[in-house]
Amino acid sequence: MSDSPKHAVVTPNAPAAIGPYSQAIVHDGVVYASGQIPLDPATMTIVGQTGAEQAEQVMKNLGALLEAAGSSLADVLKCTIFLADMNDFAAVNEVYGRYLPAPQPARSTVQAARLPRDVRVEIEAIARVTRR
Repeated sequence: MSDSPKHAVVTPNAPAAIGPYSQAIVHDGVVYASGQIPLDPATMTIVGQTGAEQAEQVMKNLGALLEAAGSSLADVLKCTIFLADMNDFAAVNEVYGRYLPAPQPARSTVQAARLPRDVRVEIEAIARVTRR
């Protein structure tokens, strides 16, 4: 059992938490990033209409959050993608693939009945912390 305390990651470069949760938590060299939706961090408004457009913003938010945690998209171990409509899979997959270098992380993709703010895409990640 580890004595290493967990700590919250807070950055203005990713959307602020809109509920009782942290943007991310770091514990024992691993960052657990909360699901990111396509919000502009400065205005907290939804960016994009299509699954692909929204996925672009989601990946930017996720990258900024991981950077603030001492990690990066290259250090992602596992992602979960939530889609409002599985018909967006191919378009979201193309965007996602451009942001995550080989070897790509393990991943699950599910269609959800409804996502926060009725967005089309939400992505959460678990990654290694590679710098302090």
